[in-house]
Amino acid sequence: MKDDLQETKNYLQEVSEQLYNYITQISPTGLDWIFHIIVKLALLCALFLIVDFVFKFVINSILKLFHNEEKFPVLKSIHQSKISNSVAHFAALIIVGAIQGSIFPERALPKTTIFIIRSVNLGLVLILAGMLYRSLTAFRNYFAIKQDFYKIMALNAISETMKILGIFVFTVVGICVIFGIKGTTIVGSLGAITAVLVLVFRDTILGFVTGIHVATSKNLKVGDWISIPKYSIEGNITEISLLTTKITNFDKTVSTIPTYDFLTTEIRNLQVMSESNTRRIKKSIYFNINSFKFLTEEDIERLKEINLISDYLEEKKNEIRKENERLQHRDKIVNGRQLTNIGVFRYYAQKYIENDPDIDKNGTRMVRQLDITPQGLPLEVYCFTNDSQWIRFEQIQADIFDHLLVASKEFDLQVMQVSVKV
Repeated sequence: MKDDLQETKNYLQEVSEQLYNYITQISPTGLDWIFHIIVKLALLCALFLIVDFVFKFVINSILKLFHNEEKFPVLKSIHQSKISNSVAHFAALIIVGAIQGSIFPERALPKTTIFIIRSVNLGLVLILAGMLYRSLTAFRNYFAIKQDFYKIMALNAISETMKILGIFVFTVVGICVIFGIKGTTIVGSLGAITAVLVLVFRDTILGFVTGIHVATSKNLKVGDWISIPKYSIEGNITEISLLTTKITNFDKTVSTIPTYDFLTTEIRNLQVMSESNTRRIKKSIYFNINSFKFLTEEDIERLKEINLISDYLEEKKNEIRKENERLQHRDKIVNGRQLTNIGVFRYYAQKYIENDPDIDKNGTRMVRQLDITPQGLPLEVYCFTNDSQWIRFEQIQADIFDHLLVASKEFDLQVMQVSVKV
């Protein structure tokens, strides 16, 4: 076996010397080394392509044996990101670099050996860089298969940072390989410009921290419906990258904000509301305080015809009459307890939303008074619809307030309207 290898090596060296002599004869004086480099690189590239093809065929054939994507999701992500091709490239180039010295002896290549070796080393650096990039893609593909959006977000932040750092590191290594200098010389000089690098990569560092924070807190993910009051933005997140986040607004425009704003800006995530299929109504009607009054017997009898409050009025009427019988000067209306038109209307509005089939029975249902304003007394309706779709929500809300605004006239209440002079 050793004899066969030695004979093969001797034969290649003999062919190489003949090729060297032939190129030297046909090359212009002083330019023979250029022709030697071109020919040798062409031969090495041809050899590389052949070996690379064989390795890719073998590796991909092995991966095809594990074609069950559900059983082997890791192999699927590796195959999709073509890491196997990078492995084949790397192995093929190592073999080519190892045997190039046997194909082209030192004596015949005094001026081109260093160039060939550095070219091979540079190729290995580029292949390793591509392998790193594809490995990060494989990780994202793997978690995309599992639909783990928060881990994808964290990996996006990590991978983008790794890519930037990788470009920097492999650029330094590439320069060292090309010019044959030590890496410590370049790395040592970076200490003088550390402050500049921090300023240059400020957004990158903040984006990386934000991506990790969002992924671990699980507050946001792609597809969530969010609102950002600072920028008057409301829409769905379509992309979260290291530096920017894209939001598709409901008016079909696209907004882009810095990703690190997620750490410092108020973000309202409305996705939970959408997923629970409920949406909050929090809206007020302003009433003129001058229209408030105590209800007389005639008013109470008239309002008893309203089904939602008839039992309530009868119960309150008897309760108040019994309490007031013990009072002196009970003929004076302000003495003792009395029913008011605003109080009875508030009870009516409460019963109305409680009986509305479009209002969520498990959510808070409340009608309350807010602080008095120059525009009047706000009566706020606070409840949740059982449908979060925007169009349906607006219809339900409008139906409630259409009814309450008109029904308030039955209670002799006056809705405030602020006129604007043009």
